Amino acid sequence: MKVLKANFKSNSFVKSDSEQVTETLLDYIDGTANGQPERLRKAFHPDFNLYTVVKDSLWIRSGEEYVSNVKVGQKVNRIGKIISIDIEKDAAIAKAEIVIPDVRSFTDYFLLLKYEGSWKIVHKSYSWRDLPKIEIE
Repeated sequence: MKVLKANFKSNSFVKSDSEQVTETLLDYIDGTANGQPERLRKAFHPDFNLYTVVKDSLWIRSGEEYVSNVKVGQKVNRIGKIISIDIEKDAAIAKAEIVIPDVRSFTDYFLLLKYEGSWKIVHKSYSWRDLPKIEIE
């Protein structure tokens, strides 16, 4: 009996879709908070847009405009938390909460698609509420 040995160069650890979606969302959350526009470009599909309602009118902002407002190295006091992720094959939805202390709390809803081997945010709808300013005496 002859035993064949093969040397396979393989990745011993393959990230799950859930881990990959989480990484994509953290590229958005941490990239915005830490002034890392390159992480946002990594997370967003090139045709990505943001949607919200302002004064009862739909407001659409391009992803490129959003990224252009994130300045390299400029940290912003934002605390982000992923609330939920739901994945079906190559599509996912996610919800996150972003808090700017003493200013606003945002609820973000994301649509993500997996193509060419990676997950990209293709759509973000969001809402916010103002937070009361806490004064320390």
